[in-house]
Amino acid sequence: MFFQSEILPRWELCLYLFLTFGSHFYSFYEVFQASQEYEEELDRKFELEKNTLGLRKDPVDFEWSFWMEWGKGYILWLLFGHLVVSLVSSIYMEKYKPWFLMVYGIAACWFLLGSKGLTMIFLHVSISYLVAQLKNPMLTWLTSLLLLSTLQLSAVEEVKRGWYASENEYYLLVFTLIVRCLYYTSFSLEYCWDRTTEMVQHSFLWMLSYTFYYPVFHNGPVITFDEFYAQMSKQQSCNWKSNLSIFIWGAIRILIWWWLAELMIHFMYMHALYSSISHLEAVTYWTLGGLALGQVLFFYVKYLVLFGVPALVVRMDGLKPPDLPRCVSTMYSFSGMWRSFDVGLHRFLIRYIYVPMGGSHCSIFKMLFSTAITFAFVSYWHGSHSYLWSWAVLNWLGVTAENGVKRIVSFPIVHNFIVS
Repeated sequence: MFFQSEILPRWELCLYLFLTFGSHFYSFYEVFQASQEYEEELDRKFELEKNTLGLRKDPVDFEWSFWMEWGKGYILWLLFGHLVVSLVSSIYMEKYKPWFLMVYGIAACWFLLGSKGLTMIFLHVSISYLVAQLKNPMLTWLTSLLLLSTLQLSAVEEVKRGWYASENEYYLLVFTLIVRCLYYTSFSLEYCWDRTTEMVQHSFLWMLSYTFYYPVFHNGPVITFDEFYAQMSKQQSCNWKSNLSIFIWGAIRILIWWWLAELMIHFMYMHALYSSISHLEAVTYWTLGGLALGQVLFFYVKYLVLFGVPALVVRMDGLKPPDLPRCVSTMYSFSGMWRSFDVGLHRFLIRYIYVPMGGSHCSIFKMLFSTAITFAFVSYWHGSHSYLWSWAVLNWLGVTAENGVKRIVSFPIVHNFIVS
């Protein structure tokens, strides 16, 4: 049962827009003022980076700095190579395109992560594939969780660190293995559920083609195997004139998002301020609000770039990537945030955890259990730190409260009382 929505008067909409943008910009101005006031202290503590224009930049967000360094150094060039291989194979050998892209992905992995890193990824993928032959989803999940747990063993971490000359190379392997876990789990579960002979043929080659698909190799976004297989196995004629237009406009949008993210960390040292307790205690409440708002909006713009680049390459391959994140300022619910921010991860969680565990089409207690298991996996997949478990519990409580209110207002007597 749904409530009828009515269009608000124009003056009221204008008032809300004025208040929204006004509060945003004024809080950001307060953060800018605090950044300028404490610039020297933050520079001594966090070593703010200087650019050629003499501006200083907040380097504290590890994820942004990490992927920008790898992107400018190698990954963008490797993605360009992927586009070339995709174009050539589409024109001359469309039937074998998945296998050419598979070979390119394996070569790119070897180039960046070395033979030992490539062997480690092959080992994880092969173990998952062998267990999938038993057609037991529970064993597949246990195997994936076990392989994921090996990334947290200190002895294994030290061995992997010894393979590389820098910490960044080691972290690239770790991040790649974490994302690959979702991919080989998706393939193995689809293999367990498949009752036809269509996917069995060349199944290991399809697994390699899927797990070594380079645009989403290191950081996602997540594309489930059923979507990848359905689209990649189709023979599609390429309209390169149309694709070129898509690429140009997509690249322009990504450059604008990248410029906006860089602008934010050049003029608002929000991550440095957020990491300094003494400065947090000294700033105004408007500044604290601006820091919180700036954090989530920067996270949103950051993932427009980090997911936007591979999504554009995926689209050039003729596939449909998951939708890019929706602006957090337009979200008002926990469930909306999960459904609309990381769309690929949400599809993975719904398809392979929430629905198999019972989902929403069951008793209230089983639905609560399904939601709890889903959030538990997200926390474990992200590293299983104590703060992540707290974050998962709060999200579970938020989603549970929202679903509870929805069920209550769906009762006719409650609905009639509200609309009357």
